[in-house]
Amino acid sequence: MERIFDIELKELKDKLVHMSRIAEKMIEISLCGLVERNKELASQVFEYEQEVNRLHIEIDELCIKLLALRQPIAADLRFITAAMKINSELERIGDQSVNISENTAIYLDHPPLKPLIDLPRMANITKEMVIDSLISFVNEDVGLAHAILRRDDEVDNLRNQIFRELLTYMLSDATAIQRALCLILISRNIERIADHATNICEDVVFMTLGKDIRHHMGK
Repeated sequence: MERIFDIELKELKDKLVHMSRIAEKMIEISLCGLVERNKELASQVFEYEQEVNRLHIEIDELCIKLLALRQPIAADLRFITAAMKINSELERIGDQSVNISENTAIYLDHPPLKPLIDLPRMANITKEMVIDSLISFVNEDVGLAHAILRRDDEVDNLRNQIFRELLTYMLSDATAIQRALCLILISRNIERIADHATNICEDVVFMTLGKDIRHHMGK
């Protein structure tokens, strides 16, 4: 019975890893659409969203099945509950990527406002955070999880910097307001993705050590 349960837990982990790779691809494509000014890439993001939504339901059903039939305790119980939370975080990452594509579509209806430097940098850091958060989950690497949590400050600082710069554009030129707002919203979408990555890391710490560090409770 334990051998079958281990196989089921591995299936759950594999599904989450597969879902995370799709979410990572969605981040990459949505930002490429903005940087390359390519509206067609947005349709690919929407297609990936369908797969993420399907996996979201499938993984939740598998978790509920394991809780009901196997009645896990201790580490196995923490693993399954963490998996359910991570599943939701990945689905929300997909939603934020869709939001990026939607805001990009509006932005691309107008001439470029400015060269994009900080937004792609912010997006690259965030994408790495998502990738590493799932690596920390797969390897139960608490040290990596804590390192990712510290990187969130860099993303927040870039978001604030982008906002301040775009605010000067809006104040100096009324015709720039809509384009600047689109870029501000995109920076907010990226920042929210980073938040979801940090939430995954908090779940990894709980799963591995049994410590709840949300809201800095681990201090």
